[in-house]
Amino acid sequence: MASPYRILSALCAFFVLVVLLAACGGVPGNGVARVDDSVIKTSTFKHWLTVAAASSQAPGTTGAAAVPDAPKYTKCIATKQAQQAKPAPGQPKQTDAQLKAACEQDYKSLLEQVMQFLISAQWIQNEASDQGIHVSDKDVQKEFEKQKKQSFPREADYQQFLKSSGMNQQDILLRVKLDLLSNKIRDKVTKGKGKVTDAQIAQYYNQNQSRFGQPAKRDVQVVLTKDKAKAQQALKQLQGGASFASVAKKYSIDDASKAQGGKLTVSKGQQEKALDDAIFAARVGQLRGPVKTQFGYYVFKVNKNTPGSQQTLDQSKASIRQILSTQNQQKALQAFVKKFQKKWKGRTDCRKGYVVQTCKNAPKQSTTSTAPGAAVCVVLCLGALLQVCTT
Repeated sequence: MASPYRILSALCAFFVLVVLLAACGGVPGNGVARVDDSVIKTSTFKHWLTVAAASSQAPGTTGAAAVPDAPKYTKCIATKQAQQAKPAPGQPKQTDAQLKAACEQDYKSLLEQVMQFLISAQWIQNEASDQGIHVSDKDVQKEFEKQKKQSFPREADYQQFLKSSGMNQQDILLRVKLDLLSNKIRDKVTKGKGKVTDAQIAQYYNQNQSRFGQPAKRDVQVVLTKDKAKAQQALKQLQGGASFASVAKKYSIDDASKAQGGKLTVSKGQQEKALDDAIFAARVGQLRGPVKTQFGYYVFKVNKNTPGSQQTLDQSKASIRQILSTQNQQKALQAFVKKFQKKWKGRTDCRKGYVVQTCKNAPKQSTTSTAPGAAVCVVLCLGALLQVCTT
């Protein structure tokens, strides 16, 4: 029979473990976050932090990217001191305190990007598991080879990319896997949601007929003057046989049309009402004006009339069906993403010092702050699943 002291000792050890886990939000000592039962390890975070630092370097920068050495930032400050441009005459150099603040901001930015990526990546894998969605290693490898061939025709180019990005092939395969899972989740969420009835198509057509037509157009020549007297002088010269180009050059204050000999092409409803009405009431070849507008006085002649056109409902059906189908799928996807973010944020604990807005224990944002889910899309946008957030 086990000694009661041994049982008591084991229970004490268990309760100490529970207390320790509770004290750090359920995140074990070797992790930065926990999503359900999946732990994002500190070693994984550090690796992707190096990757993020490499991607943040300016184009053409050589050498390994250094992650700001928090919390003192001694090396980072020294690097920024060496990189400082010579200040303008009379302007002081940045102080160490200012450089440290910049280093701290750089680190916080990298930390947030990496935590958002790792948490979102775990969310996608967990959601796929919940929905019974899987991708095989063979599928991942096949898609990887396809993308590699498209992006890197030469093996040397691919190896150079790995070196400069700080990523290894397993990192690339993870990204490919996440893309495939995201697309499968999207396809499942939107399946059957793109159906559109003929009644819906007819309603959309009746409410948006202007989208399926072309307004009438007129090719005109114009002269725009500041006052009526100048407009009448221009009209008199045109009636006397002077060319529009010469009269526009002499009198017009509209540089754009003047440079084209007064020529313009206008669509019905495009101009100020007084001018629009006059242009579309005039006969081809007829001199008209002066017409008063907020910009001045117009004298014009219509050279060509192009009647408007309107597609019928039958002619518009295919494009309307596509529009409505896409809208229906988008609505389904938006509703899913909202639930998806709420569900997984509620299951995500982050260790102090690694808390971002996708963590359950993140501080509440003000109403003017960015929505908690938006950061996921900005940082991640894996496949089409999360791209809905940016539309």
